[in-house]
Amino acid sequence: MNIAVIPARGGSKRIPRKNISDFCGKPMISWPIKVIKNSKMFDRIIISTDDEEISEIALAYGGEVPFIRPAEISDDFTGTTEVIAHAVHWMHENGLEPDAVCCIYPTSVFLKVPDLKKGLAALKSGRWQYSFSVTDYNSSIFRSFEKSSNGGVKMFFPKHYDKRSQDLPMALHDAAQFYWGRPEAWINNLKLFDNHSHPIFIPRWRVQDIDEVDDWKRAESLFKLYEDDLNG
Repeated sequence: MNIAVIPARGGSKRIPRKNISDFCGKPMISWPIKVIKNSKMFDRIIISTDDEEISEIALAYGGEVPFIRPAEISDDFTGTTEVIAHAVHWMHENGLEPDAVCCIYPTSVFLKVPDLKKGLAALKSGRWQYSFSVTDYNSSIFRSFEKSSNGGVKMFFPKHYDKRSQDLPMALHDAAQFYWGRPEAWINNLKLFDNHSHPIFIPRWRVQDIDEVDDWKRAESLFKLYEDDLNG
């Protein structure tokens, strides 16, 4: 049994009501729910929320809200792992024994089924506790620098000053779309970014954090431009 969990609290600060605001004609959360349903990979699509309006919209688009997330894990300081662990505990208490639990963010509007399949295949290989979406940086972090106290610049990695960009390691970062995990990994609060996790690469054009209004506008423009490819 595979279960998707979408963590969608109501208290987003920088973009109020972000998870259910209109994105290209539909509530934001409806887009990943659609992909999850179309994938036919999941037995349940559980929305972990503390918000009644989010509950109603998620239900209308095919999710389920079997519990209300407690206030103590619905603030700005609660991590994703804790939220998914709470959902897994609920599953166990209610007779569900999933083989894999996939956290999918409500802002994952660029989510694609083939990536989810790659992530599940990695988890099923038996080698990993987690598999999750990643992408690469635009330019090498090893040639990055900060503004120093005297107004100049200071490299974070000065030993790489003379190296060519193509000779430096590829640095990856979280693409914030999906996180497959073994139930016990979530419950035991294992770190996601560690050697027991397998990266599933997503191209940069399909990765966009949506934290500010400018992010939202950029994401909508990209979504409209590539909608046929995303739905393909």
